[in-house]
Amino acid sequence: MTERDDATGFALFETTIGMCALAWGPHGLVGVQLPTDEGEPATRARMRHRFPDLREGPPNDMAQRAIAAIQSLLQGVHDDLSHIVLDMRGVSEFYQRIYAIARSIPPGQTRTYGEIAEELGDKGLSRAVGQAMGHNPFAPVVPCHRVLAAGNKPGGFSAGGGALTKLRMLGIEDARPNGMASLF
Repeated sequence: MTERDDATGFALFETTIGMCALAWGPHGLVGVQLPTDEGEPATRARMRHRFPDLREGPPNDMAQRAIAAIQSLLQGVHDDLSHIVLDMRGVSEFYQRIYAIARSIPPGQTRTYGEIAEELGDKGLSRAVGQAMGHNPFAPVVPCHRVLAAGNKPGGFSAGGGALTKLRMLGIEDARPNGMASLF
């Protein structure tokens, strides 16, 4: 690849929870893919489906830094990944507001859909927050795994493995609901 050729693309990379992938463009990451239940071939197929105009190739410097940070997070390093630039031009303004709130949740802490809805100004937006998390194209950079259902229950999770993957990711971060330390 020439310098110009690496401005866009996607790459797969191994993590402690399985094969992940990310896609990048000249304005930042355009998407991240957590592992699928079917492994590497399914992750690659999912990326080709999500980003038909991008080709797989070696990550550029920006993408390589993002990969290293995501790998570290999934090994238990407390990095909020706020330094990773996301290209949200295809994301609605409402979802961008929700994702900004989610990105402010530090590793090891959680919030509920309702708490995020309250921060948006309307507790009645809890379902909309859940929908935004379910459509999050940037997990774990936008840490939807840190957003729980009412009563601090895991709720849904659209990545392979569903709620079990969410709980595994929270365990890696040694998360406690609402940042509270364990009583045990």
